[in-house]
Formats: sequence, C-alpha cells, structure tokens
Amino acid sequence: MAEVEGEERSWPSSHGGGGGGGGRSSRAICCRELRLHEFPERYVILSADPDTPDHAFSIGRLDGQVEPLVENFSSVASSKVSTIFGVVGIIRLLAGTYVLLITSRKEVGSYLGFPVFNVTSMRVLLCNKALKHSTSQERKDEAYFMSLLKIIESTPGLYYSYEADLTLNLQRASKLTQERIHKSLWKQADPRFLWNRNLMEELIENKLDVFTIPVIQGSFKSVQLTFKGSPARVLLISRRCNRRLGTRMWRRGANLEGAAANFIETEQILEFEGFRASFLQIRGSIPLLWEQIVDLSYKPQLNIINHDETPKVVERHFHDLVQRYGETIAVDLTDKEGEEGQLSEAFSAAIQNLPYVRYVPFDFHHACAKGNFDNLQLLYNQIKDQVESQGYFLMKIDGQILLEQKGVIRSNCIDCLDRTNVTQSYLAQKSLNLQLQQLGAFSASECISTHTDIYEMFRILWAEHGDEISLGYTGTHALKGDLVRYGRQTLGGMIKDGISALTRYYLNNFHDGIRQDALDLISGHYTLSRSGSGRFQVNGIDSLPYLPVASALIMGGLTMTSFTLHQAVGRSTNPLASSVFWASLTAGVMALVKANGKQFCSRPRLCGLM
Repeated sequence: MAEVEGEERSWPSSHGGGGGGGGRSSRAICCRELRLHEFPERYVILSADPDTPDHAFSIGRLDGQVEPLVENFSSVASSKVSTIFGVVGIIRLLAGTYVLLITSRKEVGSYLGFPVFNVTSMRVLLCNKALKHSTSQERKDEAYFMSLLKIIESTPGLYYSYEADLTLNLQRASKLTQERIHKSLWKQADPRFLWNRNLMEELIENKLDVFTIPVIQGSFKSVQLTFKGSPARVLLISRRCNRRLGTRMWRRGANLEGAAANFIETEQILEFEGFRASFLQIRGSIPLLWEQIVDLSYKPQLNIINHDETPKVVERHFHDLVQRYGETIAVDLTDKEGEEGQLSEAFSAAIQNLPYVRYVPFDFHHACAKGNFDNLQLLYNQIKDQVESQGYFLMKIDGQILLEQKGVIRSNCIDCLDRTNVTQSYLAQKSLNLQLQQLGAFSASECISTHTDIYEMFRILWAEHGDEISLGYTGTHALKGDLVRYGRQTLGGMIKDGISALTRYYLNNFHDGIRQDALDLISGHYTLSRSGSGRFQVNGIDSLPYLPVASALIMGGLTMTSFTLHQAVGRSTNPLASSVFWASLTAGVMALVKANGKQFCSRPRLCGLM
C-alpha cells in the first residue's frame, strides 16, 4: 500500500518534545494515571504513573496560563484531589481557557500488544474567572461556546492508548523507523485521524508530551475465535478523518480541498499463530460539492452545487487516496434513479476523467431488494480479480513483513453508513477467508460462513462496529443491521430501523445544528481570530421560541377543530363555522411552517457548509 510518509507528520514544526517515555517499555508513552489538584487560583495536574514520575503542570484559573512544573506537589494540600486518566486538550475562547479531561475509561482490547481504552466520561475544567470583567455580549457568546463544550463531553466512540498510536494502520505502523517509535505518540500520529489535534497544540507548545494523548473517533471492537483448535483474534478498528468532521446533514460531499465528509479508514486485523493480517477499506461521502439542507421534510431535497472547482475537487480527493493507499476502486452503492441517481451520474461523469481510478456502480437497493444479502456476490464478481490482486497485509509478530496491501476499495452510499456497512462487512469476510486459507487454518474450499459459531460472532462484530460508526455521524444506530447480523431482515430489525429513522429525523432537524457548531469549535474549523471578536451570526430566525409556539398552535387548532366538529353534529351552524375557522387557522400555520421549514430547524451558527 503506497503511503505518504512525513507529509503532515511533523506538525507543528516549531515545537519540541519533552516528557517522553522510560519505565517498562523503551517506546514513548503517556501518563496512564493522573491526580488533579484544585487550588483557589490554579489547577495542578500531576502524574501518578511510576513510569512517568515527576511530571506536572498547572493552569491558572484566572488567566488560563499553562506552566510546566518541576516542584514536588505530592505532599501539597489542596481543597480537592481527584484521579483522572488523561488530558484530551486545551481550548481558549473569548474570555476563558477550558481543559478537557478523561474522568473515566474502559479497557476494550489491545493494539500491537498494548491496552486500548474507550473514553466513557469527560469533564471540562473552567479557567474563566476573568469572564466577570467581560461585556454582556461577550458573556452571552461565551455561554454559547460553553454549551458546545458540554456537548463535546458526551462525544461517542473516542479511543486511545498510552503506548500505541491508534491513528496508524498496521501496514504503516510496521514501517516506522526505530527513531520514530521512540518519539512522542503525537509525533508518530497521522494528523487526519487525530480527533483532538486542535486541542493538543497548547500542550505541545509547552513540551508536555507525556500528557499529550492522541485520541481517535470511530470504533474499536475485537472478538476471540478458534480455528481448528487454535486461538485467534479478529480486531476491527475504524478511524474517522477530522478534515470534514460533522453531522449527517450539515457535512455532505467534499470541500474545495477535496476532503470528504464522514471519511473513515476501517481496518480488520487477524491475529493467528504468530501472524498478523490486515485488510484495509475506506468510505467517504461522494466527493462532489452537494448539500441536503434540513427543512422539516422527511427527506430534504438533494442539491448538487455548480462550481468551477468541481473537477479539481474530485481530482484532489482521489489523487490523495492513490498517493496514500495505491490503486483505488470506487464502489458507488447509491440508487440509480431519482435524486440519488442524478448525484451518482454526476459522480460517474467526474470520475471518468481520472484513469487511475476504477468506478464501479452498484444499485444496492435494487440488487439486494427484500434483504437478499447474497446478491452482493454480483458486486464481488465484478471486482474480484482486482481485489485479490490488491491483497492484504501480512506479517509475523516478530516484525517480518510477508505481504503488502497494494490498493484499497472506497465504498460510498449517501450517508456512507448503512449500505456501506453491509458491503464492507461482505468484502472483509471474503478477505478473511483468503487469509485463513493462506495461513493453513482453512482448506481452499472452506470459508467462515460454513462455521456457524464463528460466522455469527464475525457478523455481530461488524454490526456493533456499524452501530458505533453511525452514532458518531447521525446520533443513532445503523440501519440494516439485521443484514449484517443475520443475513436477512427481521421484524424486530424493521421496528428498530423505524425507530432509528424517526430519531434521525428529529436529531437532523432540531439538534444537529448545535452539534455541528460543537464539532467545528473543537476541531479548529471555527477560530475566534477569524472574526476578530469571536462573534457569530444566527442564520435565519432562532427556532427555539418560534417552533414550540407553532407546534402549540397546530396541536391546539387540531384539538379545537375536532371538538367543534363533534359539537356541530345535529346542531346549528355556529359550531360548524367555528370548526371551519380552527381548521383554516391550523392549515395556515402548517403551510407557514412548511414554507419556512429551514428556518424552524436547528442550524449551525459558526461555519458555512463548505
């Protein structure tokens, strides 16, 4: 697999690296356990890890000043002492500095032999005592920013390791030089997949490397299996790119630089009898300029944006992929009719100008109608030779590289979630069969689908992975999970999908605008310096006071219409006239809401769509 090394890896170039490793491993590591001391004028964060002793820094509660400390705080009394498990980063806003801490974690497995943790709770330290000297408008704006940080505290799918860099896939990690392995984790990391990249900068500037933990957002799942009496482990790890981070309806398509929304690198790793095999796939929104703005309708209109830069956007996107991953197959799973069909047609036309990319259209809904999951074999038959030629990565655990993956499959539907999950799990199953045959666990005619227990665990692994990926983008579990778990649609699955679809509708229309602002703030896509004072504009009317009023009028109108109609039965025309009045009022309010649907939805305030 052709990877671009060093392109972004030295960021920021002017920063040094203190802290470091030592202890039980010669690799660079981060502090595994910390003590938070809360003093009236400052916070002190102190390493409680025997492998990284005597490391501490303070943050002023008045001015947010960060200072590395060399004095011993272990015996200094403070008003409150608590245990924390990592510093995610620091962000400066209008009138204060805020520190995001990991307050609880869960060990979920290991990567390259090192423990991996899921962030289960976070806390924001407030260093904003100077806020009392701010203007009323600044306090109002700061309050909005603080509400965004509260949303960030509950971000799903965050994973990290104190000793291993989760941003690098196995093939890239195996090629790190000894010199780079001993560097701090953030220096090894792929900046594309650092969820907290923007938040780490102040820690790096102050050379607090042992406190600087690279965090990814995505999914990390593993399962223990047995093949012919020998234990094995299958690990599934997904890394979401931070270049176009966002929510489902507010981050579609690509930006002018070619970065696609919901771009995720998914790696399936097999560990078996002293070998590690890795199969890598990617997904991402169709890399055109397009949008689908919420307007209270169940399926908002899809709009392709005409722009002179569109051909360059597609070229930039795929040039980057080919440079990083090698030969690229673009599998397009969208419908070939309606608005999806128009978008698919535009994608096909744009990609025809790129001879180094193979475009494969596959109408998933048509081919796999009624849950006929096995019809994905029709897709596989089209790309089988090329996929097997790309191969997979294979190495011995002692580090000897035996095979390399020479290319990648890029799958997409509209959201790059549900249909994409089903398809990627199918392709991963095909690769796993080849790996097990290569390692002697299976004969040439065997596959995991013939081993019922193993196959069931494999499907559950991919279904849970799909749910977590979907939570980060839409706020709900994935649809079509039954196709992955059971290979067919079940009644319970259809009910669950219906509930998830309605929940997505609610979140898309009434919640994701503010969630998009939170992601833009912590990822650095919105910066205070960009607008000088840090002010932001509210797009359209504020839906908070208007939507409840409109809803109350509609519900009240329907109630009064029903009540007056009931009274009108067998009586004079007065109640009937009242019914007409209330029905007309209700219809008028509904028409007003429908005509101005976009204005009643939750909309981002900080950044535009591009």
